[in-house]
Amino acid sequence: MTVAPSSRRILEWPLRIYLTLVFPFLVVMIFVRIIMSPLFPQFEYNRPGFPADYYGFTVQDRLTYAPFAIQYLLNGDDISFLGNLRFPDGSDMYNTRELHHMRDVKLVTQYAFAAALIGGIVALLIIYYLCCSNRAALYSALLNGSRLTIGLILTIVIISVTSWETFFTAFHDLFFTGGTWQFEYSDTLIRLFPEQFWFDASLIIGGATLLVAIVTMYLTLRASTYPVLTPTSQDGTLS
Repeated sequence: MTVAPSSRRILEWPLRIYLTLVFPFLVVMIFVRIIMSPLFPQFEYNRPGFPADYYGFTVQDRLTYAPFAIQYLLNGDDISFLGNLRFPDGSDMYNTRELHHMRDVKLVTQYAFAAALIGGIVALLIIYYLCCSNRAALYSALLNGSRLTIGLILTIVIISVTSWETFFTAFHDLFFTGGTWQFEYSDTLIRLFPEQFWFDASLIIGGATLLVAIVTMYLTLRASTYPVLTPTSQDGTLS
């Protein structure tokens, strides 16, 4: 059996580290994108126990107005997409502070999805390379990535369940200027997306990510117990 060149081992080390670190980010972003589909608001607004809007939005109103906010975050339009929206009585759907925040949210969303796209392409290339050159290294990277994800998700879920207000505030302060994301209960953003909406979204994203990590850990542990055959060298021996 031939020994892989030392240069290959040196190259594989940062590739494994990259896969380990990018794994939780990519899985979370996949489920963030799923949450940003029309299905989640439909589920949330119609589920028993979801808080009603004390200022008059019906479930149908929420289902009508909420998709515009989500579409804005995903499309290429400027803030006028939301700024031009009016209620049936002719009043503005969003005030100036809400529009400013939504512009900030869109910028963060665009950067996050761009990073996920580029990071995902790089990850797929690395997976292909390791799959061809050293599957044991690939299994190790995915196993470590799943373990890291489980640790991070459990930590975040525990913090969010036990100290949701602290977690919610810290999360927003991380990405937005202090106070720019806080609104009156009568503002449209709060009426459409109360804290319960984000709490449920966080639990679903965290739970789904945790499930993917557990399944990945199980599959990589199972795969690593079998002999890994790499392509044969020129003399016919397995390398």
